[in-house]
Amino acid sequence: MTLTLHDIKVWNTGEVIDLVVPSDTDASVDASAMTIAPGFEDPHVHFRDPGQTYKESMISGCAAAASGGYTNVLIMPNTVPAMDGVKVEAGQPGASEVLDAEYDTVIDYLQHYEAAHGVKLPVRYDLCVCASKGRAGHEATEVADWIGYLPEHGDEHKDAYQLAHPVTAISDDGSAVTPSILEQVFENVKESGLYLIEHCEHHDIGAVNDGPVSRKLGVPGIPEDTELKIVERDIDMSRKTGVHVHFQHVSTAISFDAIRKAKAEGLPITCETAPHYIALNDEALLKYGTLAKMNPPLRSEADRQATIAAVADGTVDLLATDHAPHTMEEKELGFLDAPNGIIGLECAYGVCHKVLVDGGFISDERLIELMSTGPAELMGHDKTDITAVLDDYADAVPGDDDTKRVLDLGRVPESDQVDLVVLNTGEEWTVDPEKFHSSARNTPFGGWQVTGRPLATIIGSKLAFSRIDKED
Repeated sequence: MTLTLHDIKVWNTGEVIDLVVPSDTDASVDASAMTIAPGFEDPHVHFRDPGQTYKESMISGCAAAASGGYTNVLIMPNTVPAMDGVKVEAGQPGASEVLDAEYDTVIDYLQHYEAAHGVKLPVRYDLCVCASKGRAGHEATEVADWIGYLPEHGDEHKDAYQLAHPVTAISDDGSAVTPSILEQVFENVKESGLYLIEHCEHHDIGAVNDGPVSRKLGVPGIPEDTELKIVERDIDMSRKTGVHVHFQHVSTAISFDAIRKAKAEGLPITCETAPHYIALNDEALLKYGTLAKMNPPLRSEADRQATIAAVADGTVDLLATDHAPHTMEEKELGFLDAPNGIIGLECAYGVCHKVLVDGGFISDERLIELMSTGPAELMGHDKTDITAVLDDYADAVPGDDDTKRVLDLGRVPESDQVDLVVLNTGEEWTVDPEKFHSSARNTPFGGWQVTGRPLATIIGSKLAFSRIDKED
């Protein structure tokens, strides 16, 4: 049985084709309003598993990713216990989930999650190891504890799960690498060949952006230079060591200026920003309350405009959601005590399309690059080249006006490598968190009218998720 999408457009060439996808049911759909593109990738998600599965789990997180058009994600290391490669000890918070599944480390547990839980997850994923033991910032992790999880390190002894879910990055996300271990972390990164994902922000006090809004709320503010200090520090370390540093969720004009200069110098620096820094400024705190509390905090309108400009001029290499699930009860604790972060996988494309494409700042094609090919390049993944697959495996079918190519994914020899997303770039829809597949609902975007929607996610040439001809 197959799903046939008639007259779907290829994202970067504009060619109109018929796409045939193996499916559980037979269906034929007019896809003339749809676009086929390489699947989205997100190098910055928190699935709270193990240790905080009351917020999210691998199952619900991966379902949210597939719903949002993502075919691959990078799971950040602030799990409980932390993903540092060290053997888990009984009695640690979250340890029972790992030990009861008969694994020794969080990395082993997450690599074998499907086997341990008897599930098939609808998205591919890589893992990010901690820069410090326990992600506590006191002592750098030992390369020997995790280098065996990297690709091309003892692959001949790994099972299929280990090969499918390698460690590909290092970070203490949620905290910048502390000064006392900075040199050792950079040495570890250089020795292992990983890249450093840096949370480029550190503050000891403050809960929201320092400015008129923080003063109106009576909440301690976080100055914008707290981000710049980490950015400048790590750019200098990259200059000294040659280590690739990737800055997460950059949010200020002054940081983007520093990153531009570093790139012009030829340093191995990349950066990302998130949909919320494009779509919201700190005045959103007055409307959405703690649903708009995050770290780094939402900044001024001038910084939001500078973020959009950095996307438009290419300073920003990719977009990542920083999907951070929390319970609504936690979010209701007030600005000082509520945890930072929002969920974003299921509305990221619509929010970014509304602001960036409808706003005239970038094209549809560029947005796909920022959410697909850009993240894939960072994570070292080969993206599906649709035109190359067409050239090798499509059939030409004469039509009324011209010859149209038909691609049957079930007949592609290396079909397990074909990951795609089906988009309706012009669909208008309303963000409804109650319909999310994530277990969490902590988003300020509920009720937003956005444009552009992922309609189907195809992994290994098979439908992992579809809302084609469905109400959802």
